[in-house]
Amino acid sequence: MEGLPFLPGNTFVDPTKSKYHVSQTLDYKNGYALPRRPERGIGGTQLFYNQLSESELDDLANFNPTLTYGQAKQAPPAAFIPAHVAWDKKVLKFNAYFKQTVHESPAEYFRVRPVEIFYYLEDDSISVIEPHVENSGMPQGKLIKRQRLPKNDQGDNWHWKDINLGMNITFYGKNFHITNCDKFTKDFLESEGIEVEQPVSFEEDPYITKRVEAAALRTYTTKTSFDKLKQFKELDRKVLRFFCVWDDRDSMFGEMRPFVVHYYLVDDTLEVREVHTPNDGRDPFPVLIGRHKVPINRFDVPSSFPGVVMELSDQEIAKYFTPKDFAIGKTIHIYGRRFKIYDCDNFTKGFYYHHFGVTDFTPIEVKGPAKELPKMEIAEYNNFGSIEDSLQSCNSLIPQPPKKDFIKMLENDHKELRFEAMMSPGCMDTIRPEDRHRRFIISYRLMDDMLTIYEPPVRNSGIIGGKFLERTRVAKPGSSPEKPVYYGPQDFYIGAVVEIFKHRFVVTNADAYVLKYIEEHKAQFPDQVYDSIRQKVSEQTGPRESMKGGPMKVQRQSGDLELMVRQVRAQLKKIAVTDKSRVDEMFLRYNNNRTGYIDVQNLKDLCKRLQLPIDEDVLHTVVCQMTSDPEGHISLEDFRQFIESS
Repeated sequence: MEGLPFLPGNTFVDPTKSKYHVSQTLDYKNGYALPRRPERGIGGTQLFYNQLSESELDDLANFNPTLTYGQAKQAPPAAFIPAHVAWDKKVLKFNAYFKQTVHESPAEYFRVRPVEIFYYLEDDSISVIEPHVENSGMPQGKLIKRQRLPKNDQGDNWHWKDINLGMNITFYGKNFHITNCDKFTKDFLESEGIEVEQPVSFEEDPYITKRVEAAALRTYTTKTSFDKLKQFKELDRKVLRFFCVWDDRDSMFGEMRPFVVHYYLVDDTLEVREVHTPNDGRDPFPVLIGRHKVPINRFDVPSSFPGVVMELSDQEIAKYFTPKDFAIGKTIHIYGRRFKIYDCDNFTKGFYYHHFGVTDFTPIEVKGPAKELPKMEIAEYNNFGSIEDSLQSCNSLIPQPPKKDFIKMLENDHKELRFEAMMSPGCMDTIRPEDRHRRFIISYRLMDDMLTIYEPPVRNSGIIGGKFLERTRVAKPGSSPEKPVYYGPQDFYIGAVVEIFKHRFVVTNADAYVLKYIEEHKAQFPDQVYDSIRQKVSEQTGPRESMKGGPMKVQRQSGDLELMVRQVRAQLKKIAVTDKSRVDEMFLRYNNNRTGYIDVQNLKDLCKRLQLPIDEDVLHTVVCQMTSDPEGHISLEDFRQFIESS
């Protein structure tokens, strides 16, 4: 069937045939279309053709009929191929970079930007493409579009003969440094007789390199061969303890203070603790320097280090304290303080013996002559205010009120000792004649040891009676302002001479309540005080059984009672003139049950609050002038009329 001619009637269809496709006759190699002879026919049938061997091809290549038979005729000229066809899709590729200056940036001064230069042999045009870099922040891509680029001012353009590796070329004022090219470009230039230079290294961008290092996975290497985990396991809870002193006596108010330095071997940190003693006058804060790694010289850092905005790290510190820097008798400087080590504990001694071979651990003597501290001198009392108030202004910059004995105030509330006194007879020749017969009442308040001197008015004496001394504490003559000694109840007895602010008084009489108080607290009073007052009070009141205790009986002269009543009315009227509402407040304070009346006891308490020392006879006269009620009930209207009457 195969030998039959290809004529109608000689062709037969194979019923088993299912493929009718035609084999491909085109192929691409390196981007160029090339014809290919098919190896299979239609439907994948095998094609039979003559295939020459290598030896036969060599014979045909060397066969030249002209050498045997001579030149028959001139060969026809080769066909003209235009440049756009011959050099179509043939491009030279060069790798290059240029530098771009970065202004006003502290992180970089210039930037290296890589580019690819394409030279098209078809029309001698050039294009410059910058590869895209992720997150570069700059527009990238086509830097110079495809065109012929001028070389100089004479109208010449850049040609492939002018380009080689390692040279700088300028496109529109921008310099490009060529570093490398591809294999096709190298083969083309060498085929045209141009010697291609060796490739040069590409300059790296320092900012891009810094960013890559920052984004890379961080790895840490131990600076020393000592393992931190091993140090933690072996040296945990092991602390070196050094006893030292800080000698600061060279400065003002400086002294020698003891401290303890703890060096923690587990992480090479240390702390400084202060040794407190009872009543040393310092704040109870034991830690002077907290636990951390302490540099030997904190100021040994580069001058360019921005210490205003950044803290020191391990990169700036040259050296930290280690166990080698500590020894007995050595002075170490920690943040400007001089600490001299004079001893250490037994564990520290054993550590230095096993690791450093130290055998001498003799403590040194650090006690020196104590610095004489200036003593505070108390200023002389200026007689203004009390001595305690003046002393507080010397003890502190902001004076504090003196402390009070509240227990004593609660136990002795409303308890007063009253004495009668006269001017001292020992100074009769120095005082005025009219002062010789003046009588005074000295009231001693037990709750705060304050004295009040009251002078009863004497008619036609020329001396205005009333308060001679406001309530105050009186110090004894000759006592120092630092430790004043005040008059107490033991200093008042019959015949005692009391000097109060350069006035000398002699006690001539006492109240019956004074004797009662002394008998209740006999252990606090000398026998001389008790005997003198008991004898004087017994002379006035008769036998002891009839004495119930009460105010002392002062002998009145004619007119004294009316004068004292006028004095009480004058004091009450003075209060009413300054503040009339206080009159009603004084009355309503004792009218608790709102009956509209107050009794004699309320009036007596009112006079005590107003510091009016009136006796029973004076009080009885005041009540008689206020009201005519036989039971002594005083209404608000009676109280007002008594005060406002002249």
